[in-house]
Amino acid sequence: MACLVTGIWGGLLRLSWNLPLPTEHANWISYHGALMVCGFLGTIIGVERAAALDSLWSYLAPALTASGGVALIAGVVGIPGPLLFSSGSLVLLAVLVEMVRRQPTVFAVTMALGAAAWSVGNLLWLASWPVPQLVLWWVAFPTLTIAAERLELNRLQPPRPGSHRLFVLAIGVFLAALLISTFQPVVGTRLVGVGAAALSLWLLRYDIAWRTVRQQGLPRFTAVCLLSGYFWLALAGALAIILAPIESGLPYDSLVHAVFLGFVFAMIFGHAPIIFPAVLGLPIPYRPRFYAHLILLHVSTAARIGGDLLEWPEVGRWGGLLGAITIAAFLFNTISSALQGMLSRRNQ
Repeated sequence: MACLVTGIWGGLLRLSWNLPLPTEHANWISYHGALMVCGFLGTIIGVERAAALDSLWSYLAPALTASGGVALIAGVVGIPGPLLFSSGSLVLLAVLVEMVRRQPTVFAVTMALGAAAWSVGNLLWLASWPVPQLVLWWVAFPTLTIAAERLELNRLQPPRPGSHRLFVLAIGVFLAALLISTFQPVVGTRLVGVGAAALSLWLLRYDIAWRTVRQQGLPRFTAVCLLSGYFWLALAGALAIILAPIESGLPYDSLVHAVFLGFVFAMIFGHAPIIFPAVLGLPIPYRPRFYAHLILLHVSTAARIGGDLLEWPEVGRWGGLLGAITIAAFLFNTISSALQGMLSRRNQ
């Protein structure tokens, strides 16, 4: 949570919002992306996978990435942060390889490939590569992780002919494109866009969310989050195809936030009421007000990306502020629902 808050804080500072810093060494602006991707997202996924494996050593992965986040928050510069993140991602990769050994399935392999991509990105950062040149490896981490989780849940519905082959094909294009992008940024980035668009189309076509969206309460809310989030992944793919190479400026900003804000946070919003209780043991009953932070997410992401693409920096700036308010609303709704759930359980 500290990584999330400071990452958002640094993002607002990048947009020229006049916010204070605790010390002159708190370089949250430069580390905005690392705090969000590695410190926050990487630690959450690490905890989730460690809880699934249920082995003490697997918690070393989120412990290392959380420590890397703390180092960046405290203003430690140089090797420690990237080294801790790299170590944590490699431990997570080992956790997922163990899961593949126990359950050799397409979704388990895909999840391990996501951790491998994250590890490559972190090692490139450790080797002093600029973040814009490695960011596609970071993009692959949540993209492949989410795709794998959705493929796993698709086992709950009757198999559709050819769906697994199409999934593997999309993943193959995406991974091959990542390798190419490291040496041929223009061609590789465009192919990454093709892979991302193919994955988004697969999710929109085959995801079990099309069945659960017809239900009520939490199943419908989760399905709406997922299906609406896939739009942002498809848009990110289109942006990569059209605007390659994406290494700086407004095109870079729009691609990164289409994935990490529109796509990833839609997934977090949808899964939080399911995963947090499973990991933390805290009930988070569904509330209709959850739709408020989902709507805010899409409005703020549209403003942020629209401001970038139309070169209206002030619109993008306000979209960034609204995005921060959106995540604050999500945290408020989630925590207040958890407290209400605890009170209800105590009164029973």
